[in-house]
Amino acid sequence: MSVIVFTGPTLSAADGAALLDGAVFLPPVAQGDVYRATLEKPWAIGIVDGYFERLPSVWHKEILWAMAHGVHVFGSASMGALRAAELHPFGMTGVGAVFEAFQSGALTDDDEVAIAHAAAEDGFRPLSDAMVNIRATLAAAVAASILREETAAGLISLAKRTFYAQRSFARLLAEGAAVGASPEELDALRRFLPDGRVDQKRRDAVAMLEAIAALRARDPGPLRVTFHFAYTDVWDQACRRAGRGSVAATQGARAGDAPGPRPGAEPAAARSRRAQGGLQPELLLDELRLEGPLSYTNAVQGALARALALSEARRHGVEVPVELFEEILAQVRRERGLLTPESTLAWLTEQALDVEGLTLLVQREARLRWAQAVFGIEVERLLVDHLRMTGRYGELAARALHKQEVLSAAGVEAPALEDLGLTRQALLEWYFTDIARRPLPAYLDGYAAALGLDDQDELLLVLAREYEHRRRGERPTADG
Repeated sequence: MSVIVFTGPTLSAADGAALLDGAVFLPPVAQGDVYRATLEKPWAIGIVDGYFERLPSVWHKEILWAMAHGVHVFGSASMGALRAAELHPFGMTGVGAVFEAFQSGALTDDDEVAIAHAAAEDGFRPLSDAMVNIRATLAAAVAASILREETAAGLISLAKRTFYAQRSFARLLAEGAAVGASPEELDALRRFLPDGRVDQKRRDAVAMLEAIAALRARDPGPLRVTFHFAYTDVWDQACRRAGRGSVAATQGARAGDAPGPRPGAEPAAARSRRAQGGLQPELLLDELRLEGPLSYTNAVQGALARALALSEARRHGVEVPVELFEEILAQVRRERGLLTPESTLAWLTEQALDVEGLTLLVQREARLRWAQAVFGIEVERLLVDHLRMTGRYGELAARALHKQEVLSAAGVEAPALEDLGLTRQALLEWYFTDIARRPLPAYLDGYAAALGLDDQDELLLVLAREYEHRRRGERPTADG
């Protein structure tokens, strides 16, 4: 039974893996991560750490959606404790003292668990001390007769007034001295801290992993909830923004560094103009304008769509790590039949691109494809509007309706190759040689993907329907 755990500064992935065998440990959770994780159908999801400010926080509704799909969701220590306290009545399992304090109302402020921490490449190293850890440590100091209760209460008040990212025991000791706290008690606390400091958040995170392991050992099956999950327009929009990619890949894209031009390199636009012999963009557009308003409008609207998609990707902090860059580059090459170094070089020359220009182009393409996946449903709907505004709708709709009528009357809405009496190769050669009058693509899956189809099998079905339509009496069109 698979388990996905979101953690970071509270408990390292390596420490977590030693406690919960077989679990997948991912960086702190952000909005959309639980939705994407649920798509991978885990038995359980554990939430320890999560983003508060730099990225939108994990949404309550995506946790409810996960539980409605039978996923056991646990929370503790930090963001997990907050969400568990809020969603415990709906079936989310909270573990640990921090969760219990929020559930009881003893704690109410999010800043109790918030800290500043280093980036992923530095292991999310904590850069400040959590308020809940300060409270637990001072309580332990009182229990050990290091501090009087009134001294501990004064120090807690000082820490609470400090911005969460600046909280630390070093600062607390200094501020305590500044306001006249007992030097003897502060000195005793300083000696107590190396061994006596209480990391309550880590304790709770460990307890959560132990609770997950214990429940998994009992093999209880999927979670059963008593609430009804309401599907709304807002939820649909959130799902589209989250996308359907792997949560691990998404988090990798969020944290990764994209390959880019060398410091001090010539700007890409200048290199592009130089490669084209100084060709100015306006002169290029003049050639497009000579093809008529339709070609120009299509190009402008395509560029507008790319600009809006890239803007949305930037707003969501979508990055392009090396692995994703290489994947998109491979897709671009396959879609264009660039299967050899020679064909790739020829294409680069034709497009007036050098290697660094190609790098920037592929980075933008990766973000564009992210946006296309997120807004796929809206794009499909608005394609019809685009066809109407460009004057193509009537022609295509008439042909589609006629094809549907012909094939339905013959009972061959989805003709197979054996129904046509053709081999796969013969059908492809018929279409590309006789109809489209262009070379057969070297990589059919890439060609199909460029048409918005899942694979070449879907492409073959489209071609088979066209073949049968023509064979049974295609309605003549203006262009034959």
